[in-house]
Formats: sequence, C-alpha cells, structure tokens
Amino acid sequence: MLCDYHVHTHYSDDSEYLMEDVVKDGINRGLSEICFTDHVDYGIKYDWDDPRAFQKRYETLLANVNYPEYEKEIDELKEKYKDQITLKMGLEFGIQTHTIEKYQKLFHEYPFDFIILSIHQVEDQEFWTQDFQKGKTQLEYNMRYYQEMLEVVKTYKDYSVLGHMDLITRYDLNGVIDFAYIQDIVKDILEIVIKDGKGIEINTSYHRYGLKDMTPSRNILKLYKELGGQIITIGSDSHQPDHLGAYIEEAREELKKLGFEYYCTFDKMQPIFHEL
Repeated sequence: MLCDYHVHTHYSDDSEYLMEDVVKDGINRGLSEICFTDHVDYGIKYDWDDPRAFQKRYETLLANVNYPEYEKEIDELKEKYKDQITLKMGLEFGIQTHTIEKYQKLFHEYPFDFIILSIHQVEDQEFWTQDFQKGKTQLEYNMRYYQEMLEVVKTYKDYSVLGHMDLITRYDLNGVIDFAYIQDIVKDILEIVIKDGKGIEINTSYHRYGLKDMTPSRNILKLYKELGGQIITIGSDSHQPDHLGAYIEEAREELKKLGFEYYCTFDKMQPIFHEL
C-alpha cells in the first residue's frame, strides 16, 4: 500500500489545494490512504472564528483550520470515496511551550486519527523569515530550536509523531550544523518520544527544498533506531498537486537501507504497522 501522511489542503492558510481534488489526485496516483494534516499554529495565528484571523502577516492570513467544516468535509469524502481510498483526519500542531494548553483543549474536541507535532516557531518568531535566527550564532539558534522541542515533548502528549524533526536545517543559511553539537539534546528528545509510545515522520519535502540529506537526517534516523524507535510515518508535506505522494516509495527504500522493517499508518491515534 502507498500512503501519504502529511497532506495540506485549502484549510491551511498556505495552500489552495481543494480537499476533494487531493482525494481525486491521490486515487489517480495509486495512493491507498491519505491523512489530512492541515496547519494549526497558535501563537502566530488565530482560530477561524476570531476576527483577528483576517489580518495579514507576511501577506498571509492568520487563520487556523475551520475545524467544524474540516471534519464535515472529511466525513463526506470518506463516504463518497470509501471504495477507492482510505481517508484519515489529522492536523499538524505547530506547538510552542506557551501555547500547549490551547492544543490540549483542541485535541479533545474532535475525533482525530493522527496528530503531527511540529515546532514551526519559537517565541512566535518564524524560521523562514530568519527572524528567529537573527542575532544568534548557528549553534545558539539550533540549540534553542531543539530546547523548545524538548520542553514541548516533556509536557504535551496528545500527538502521534514529531514532524520534520530537524526543520531548522531547511532555513539555516550557514549550512548543516555538525551533528555532534546537537546529538545529546536530540537523544534526550527521542528517548521521551519512544518512552511515550510516539514516533517520528520522514518528510519527503527535502527533495523540493534541495536539501542534501533526508528530513530528518540519516543521523537522526539511525539514532532513533538505536534507541529502539519503531513508529515512523511517511509524508510528502503536500501543499499543491505536484507534491502529493512525491518520493514516498523512495523513502520506504531508504528506511530499509537503514534497517527499519515497518512504517505506520494510524487509526483513532493508534499506530498500525506495515512491512516496508
């Protein structure tokens, strides 16, 4: 089976990809399963029914997912395409330490199958604009990024996998930091993830961002395996048609090379293991 477990639609403020078009394209590309994981980024964005959501920052609306409409459309598409593809309801939570309570509340309001925990901002500062990195050395902003991740996973437990764990690499103008500098803190994070029965994802968007390594890096994947980690999902981080399902099969082959035997899908927040 071929599954994409990181998919954004027009419910995310950075995508115009209609949800039903995603489903049709997925069927045409031979996908067996899609999990929708649209963006929620408290701290820099507001809920769909908050007037402030219609302000703009960096020419982007500050709106999180319209949750009731999101759930409704997924349920309708599940029924309409039930004989052709499996659809799951997830979200990508862009959590920061000061926003944890909002996500705890949101998680218990809807019947999620899957949650990606991502660190998209720190102290409400964006990586892609370089606001977060400004005034810091490469070591300082890398360590601060992972420290935020560590503090979040110590407290927040309602998630399935860590998303694009070394995301900061994508926006590091100084290149990729030597893994030796961050290995200890990455190990601390992974030990908590494994102890809590959570996982990590392979995010195949490293291709379109022109990165030299996988996301997360092979060093992180090797460490995860050495520590006993087994739960891994694979997602394209799709925002438009040419992203959907891209390089999923390649990622599976790379996992095999690293010695992994399984990848996961999810149902009602429980991992389901499939042979690679």
